[in-house]
Amino acid sequence: MSTRSRAVLLGAVAALSALTLSACGKGGVSGGGGDTHFVTGHNGIDTAPRGERAAAPDLSGRTIDGKPLDVADYKGQVVVVNVWGSWCGPCREEAKYFAKVSEAYSGKGVQFVGINTRDTSTTPAVAFEKEHGIGYPSLYDPTGKLMLRFGKGTLNPQLVPSTLVIDKDGKVAARALEPLDDGALLKMVKPVLAEK
Repeated sequence: MSTRSRAVLLGAVAALSALTLSACGKGGVSGGGGDTHFVTGHNGIDTAPRGERAAAPDLSGRTIDGKPLDVADYKGQVVVVNVWGSWCGPCREEAKYFAKVSEAYSGKGVQFVGINTRDTSTTPAVAFEKEHGIGYPSLYDPTGKLMLRFGKGTLNPQLVPSTLVIDKDGKVAARALEPLDDGALLKMVKPVLAEK
């Protein structure tokens, strides 16, 4: 095999590996690298102690229904950010739980925001939300640029689905890299909501 063929083959294998690692599926408990000070739970939820949390990046843009949205407008509330795609089986699995918990916590200091990624148009995303009763807004992020705004060494959304809980000060408090049911979701939200 020539050097050029070997380089092309290695490049293809690397690209396939990257896609496989970032594809839709159940996450795991690996961290974001670096000195993050996060604590990995046995249930796949990573948390950061209150004084050691990184600020959430700018999460703004257009929603899947074309409206402007800036997550910074929710400062002072706990924000649950769910990264999902209409093509993602585990996202379908967890959607009913997100709809249920977001409705139960509406007006109680918790705001849910979705980040729809890798859908090539908003049509399947809108249909997904309608089918699953999702009433909160979702930013449209077809190329994953919003996910990349989370720096290395933070609790970043590395997979689809991923869920982040941003505290009242706009800092990332918890992350899950797997689909969640309502019990696991509440285990992420309740402690952060209870913080004074």
